[in-house]
Amino acid sequence: MSEPSPTTSPVIVVTGANGLVGSRVCARLVESGATVRAVVRRPGAEIPAGVEEWVGEFGDPAFAASVVEGATGVVTTVHPMGSDRDTQHRVAVEGTPVLARAARDAGVERLVHVSTAAVYDRSPSAGDVDESSALVGEDADDYAATKRDTDAALADVDGLTRVLVRPPAILGAGETSVWNALRPAAIRDEESARHAVPEQTFSWVHVDDLAGLVADLATGRIATSDDPEHGPVEGGCTAVNAAAGPATVRDYYETVTRAVGVEPLWDDAPAWTGQILNDRARGWGWVPAVGPATALAEIDAGLRGAQGDDPAAGR
Repeated sequence: MSEPSPTTSPVIVVTGANGLVGSRVCARLVESGATVRAVVRRPGAEIPAGVEEWVGEFGDPAFAASVVEGATGVVTTVHPMGSDRDTQHRVAVEGTPVLARAARDAGVERLVHVSTAAVYDRSPSAGDVDESSALVGEDADDYAATKRDTDAALADVDGLTRVLVRPPAILGAGETSVWNALRPAAIRDEESARHAVPEQTFSWVHVDDLAGLVADLATGRIATSDDPEHGPVEGGCTAVNAAAGPATVRDYYETVTRAVGVEPLWDDAPAWTGQILNDRARGWGWVPAVGPATALAEIDAGLRGAQGDDPAAGR
């Protein structure tokens, strides 16, 4: 098992540092005393105070080599969700390993990649999901397939410790938050978006709990182990699920529809009702602090506040 010297200040590179997850990870790292290099595509991006701005493309080998020089850890959070398949493949599947190889060549100790639980097969017949469960097949949507392929590409980059953190739906306030802002806006404005199977499992994690896990992994506060149930495997590639307490689609949709003033449209169809198991993460010492009631209340408060600020909202 290994962990950093307590007298050494970690230097962590974070991609997507102005995104929902990346910005929270940066803030947690700064709080822990780490030096943070935020990789952004354009100068002047909104990043947390105390973070160094590094402007460039992490898929460019020369820039990647420069930004990881002297670093102890790398966190990758970028995936162009919603882009076409070719763009997702180019940025994530091809680009992320460029940074990983640069990190390995520079002697970086760890790379923590924010993947997704969408890589798992969660068809109606699938049960509970752990890190050994089956992944999606070739019929998966572009996001799940390219996330799966990025994980596989990182698994092929030997020579440094890699951790694939797999969260389900990420809840938390923010203008770019899919589940707190973008999906609710669609539910408000589009009747087709109000359809859901109420008994279906809604797997989720709060962004602050996720950021805490990622930061602890990047800085080595979670020590490596020769047993993946006790910590990331030294020099290996270890997946870990980051999911919070159980909830259903009914819980989420009723919260959103009440807040935006529309009615949910319940469908009767087969749906996945298993759970994303987080036993491995708990074995590493991670315990999510935000429960479903708190997370849903945050969504409700944010949506009602947004309607108060925007006279057009809810119409």
